[in-house]
Amino acid sequence: MQRWGLTLPLPSLPLRRHAELVRRAEAAGYTDLWSGETQGPDGFTPLALAATWTERARLGTGVVGVFTRGPALLAQQAAALTDASDGRFVLGIGASSDRIVEGWNQMPFSKPLTKVSKTLEFLRAAFSGERTSSGFKLEQPPAEPPPIVIAALRGKMLRLAVEKADGAFTNFLPLAALPKITEELDGAPEGFELLCRFFCLPGERDQVEPLARFMFASYVTVPVYEAFFRWLGYGDRIDEMAVAWKAKDRETAVAAAPWELIEDTFVFGAPEEMLERLEAFVAGGITLPVLTPITTPDKLGELTEALAPK
Repeated sequence: MQRWGLTLPLPSLPLRRHAELVRRAEAAGYTDLWSGETQGPDGFTPLALAATWTERARLGTGVVGVFTRGPALLAQQAAALTDASDGRFVLGIGASSDRIVEGWNQMPFSKPLTKVSKTLEFLRAAFSGERTSSGFKLEQPPAEPPPIVIAALRGKMLRLAVEKADGAFTNFLPLAALPKITEELDGAPEGFELLCRFFCLPGERDQVEPLARFMFASYVTVPVYEAFFRWLGYGDRIDEMAVAWKAKDRETAVAAAPWELIEDTFVFGAPEEMLERLEAFVAGGITLPVLTPITTPDKLGELTEALAPK
């Protein structure tokens, strides 16, 4: 079965108004609901609500950070959601970014690979009912431990996901670069998942370009994403944009954002064109596309249903 995901929370829509649209998404064929966690709601609350609004959809954190929460708290939250959803929960964890960890939360961002690996080992022990290395033990461990997916952009984190996790969650990925990701997953066990989030902007170039340019420039100049695009081989194409953004010259940075890369990363056009584009990513190895429809709140339901799996 081809899994098909939707990002929660939906853009610009208060959580209290999500119930109807979440039910419509499940009825339309979405198999998964995966939360984001940046400047809006935390990664767990939208899923806790969705657990009461849905019957079948799998619920995943996509993703929550290992620096901004202690491992015991992560285990508690994951166990609670596994219980509340009757086993429909998947825990997606990641290092997040230096901007979020150090900048916004004023916490040290150091050795992310080691931190993710050690947190995963802690969680595996906690979910199995063992006492962890810190002495923590879940009062009520899940009957079935939830799968764990790692947010992974580059080689070492992708290989860690293959070695220790049940899947990898990539993001903001140009289609042409997909083979570089999949080649790092050689030897992955059967059932290993490769998730990717897609920003879906309905409309032709003249309608979507201003927003897409700004989103691309602001995303790819975050240090971990700048390193990601350089690792993918696009360093010379983002240099001018990165220099301007660091100089706080946003106008020049946005103008310098390379359109061919933007077009290869976002999903544009009419719904049928967007679905065709998403299918190209699936054909290339993405096992679960997680869609973020970008439109006004009054059109979210219509666009979500138009992008449902056919």
